Amino acid sequence: MDLLTPLVLVIGVLVLVAAFTLAARRLLDLRFGIVRTLLAGTFVVLIAGPLMKAFAGTVAPDDPGVTPIWFFILAVVCALLAGLVPLVIAEALIPSGSLPGPLELAGGLRRHLIRSRRYLRITRILVRHGLGPYLRGRDPDLGASSSRARLARSLREALDDGGVTFVKLGQILSTRSDLLPVEFVEELRLLQDGAASAPWAEIEPVLVAELGGPVEETFAGFDREPLAAASVAQVYRARLRTGEEVVVKVQRPGIATVVEQDLDIIDRLARSLERRTRWGRAFGVAALSRGFADALREELDFRIEAGNMAAVAAVSAGEPVHVPVPYPKLSGRRVLVMEWLDGTPLGAAAPGGQAGQELARTLFDTLLRQIMLHGVFHADPHPGNLMLLADGRLALLDFGSVGRLDGSLRDALGRLLGAMDRGDPLGVSDALLEVVPRPDEIDERELEREIGRFMARHLLAGTPPDAQMFGRLFRIVSSHGLSLPPEVAAVFRALATVEGTLARLAPGFDIVTEARAFSLRHLTESLGHQRVREEVTREVLGLLPMVRRLPRRIERIADAAEHGRFGLNVRLFSDERDRRHVTGMLHQVLLTVLAATTGLMAALLLGTDTGPRVTPGVGLHQLIGYNLLLVSAILGLRVLVVVFRRNG
Repeated sequence: MDLLTPLVLVIGVLVLVAAFTLAARRLLDLRFGIVRTLLAGTFVVLIAGPLMKAFAGTVAPDDPGVTPIWFFILAVVCALLAGLVPLVIAEALIPSGSLPGPLELAGGLRRHLIRSRRYLRITRILVRHGLGPYLRGRDPDLGASSSRARLARSLREALDDGGVTFVKLGQILSTRSDLLPVEFVEELRLLQDGAASAPWAEIEPVLVAELGGPVEETFAGFDREPLAAASVAQVYRARLRTGEEVVVKVQRPGIATVVEQDLDIIDRLARSLERRTRWGRAFGVAALSRGFADALREELDFRIEAGNMAAVAAVSAGEPVHVPVPYPKLSGRRVLVMEWLDGTPLGAAAPGGQAGQELARTLFDTLLRQIMLHGVFHADPHPGNLMLLADGRLALLDFGSVGRLDGSLRDALGRLLGAMDRGDPLGVSDALLEVVPRPDEIDERELEREIGRFMARHLLAGTPPDAQMFGRLFRIVSSHGLSLPPEVAAVFRALATVEGTLARLAPGFDIVTEARAFSLRHLTESLGHQRVREEVTREVLGLLPMVRRLPRRIERIADAAEHGRFGLNVRLFSDERDRRHVTGMLHQVLLTVLAATTGLMAALLLGTDTGPRVTPGVGLHQLIGYNLLLVSAILGLRVLVVVFRRNG
């Protein structure tokens, strides 16, 4: 019996707290955190008893009527109001979800300790390479070329010491000639994504987990020695049971956890630098870190790479550049199986001469066709992602970064490149403003003048090609507050990256002349009789239903105008979002009016001494006034919750 009484008491308290939680959520239309709700509910339970006793003291013990029930209800509502007030105050000061819960706090503390150790290690690396002052807000010295080269070397060495994530960050930055000076770009390109190979005993469990069984069940032969070892994955040669030679790319065990920890550190560093330093705000390092994190997370999922490979292969069918065939049924998140290619990496090959010119022309033509005609393209065509096959063809590798463009963006880019070819700065600026989100304020005349100077420097006849051409165009866009969509930025990065690859294949390759030749060939193809007939047929079929309805609609309009029935019907608030917004405002106004009205009525009734008596000390008007005052307070709290939620 002694154990049953506390158990019943605890169950009763929990039931009352649950009832308070439901009432609070219904009255305030807001879900509160578990901790604050339990505290407020416990407070209500604790004060409900004393309030009932206090109100019961005003009622005669022998009163047989309903008066005790009214005072009991009044006490319950007062206790409920006393619990709602701290909830609303807490919501105003510390909105729900702004602080972690107990379980999340415990997990966050553990992650914080792990992150702090890694953060201190990264900080020591940066300080050791002389980058500490720039973390404290000092602007980098970018005036002299020697200063830029010295700072770029320190940055490259620090990133190299930081590990896989920071090496990848440096490789991504080496393609951003729109943001970084040429000294930084050239230095960061020296970062090699290489690492000591992991032993087979660590790699085999990853393969077994992804394949769903022993390696021997899937492969007739598997070379345990890796062909190449990078910081993210290792590559092996194998043979399927059907006889095909394949390449197996296996992700290093535990690399995803390390990358996530480093990405969290990079994000925090980027936000801190953007908040504390001018150069961080100028470069937009927070947005850069978010884009880098998204790209690296995709690179860690080999299923995305297999899908990208299949998409590029589909649009490149018949092209002279080869795309390896993936095996999706054998691939997974950490394993990618693809066709074996017999050749030499382009970085180690040096075709030169006429062969190099032909390969450069083929690569550039293929990339432009992927971008302008198909809308699916390899976004990182640097020499490490290209292979020179034994038969003399080029092959594309590493499809972790693939860009996609819809038809409207391809058309806008076509107009942009066409205007550049015609030497029309006004056409280029107009086409550019179609491609990018247009800001509220922009100096179009200055943009047109800068584009004109850019074209006079890079696109005049006889002007030698400049490897920094696309980077300078990127900087013009950024300097006018224009933010390129990620899809368009991928196009410019791909073109800027392929410039270096073309220079290695064929020094002095004239990218402007080849782009004009591609435009001429594409225009000739699009103006062919069969192509024109197909386009006209497609447009006519699309217009035919409208043409059929047009005479009948014109007749109706003319008849209505002739008989004086012509008018315009404009529907206000036809958008559901507008209706919800107006309805919400009306509800808030109505709640405010009701709260003020009931509060005023309560004040008037509480000040009235006349009328029938409920108890010797309390009149009927006063009892009604107390209830109205509680109703007014609850309605007022509901209005405050709506205000705080909108401002939060």
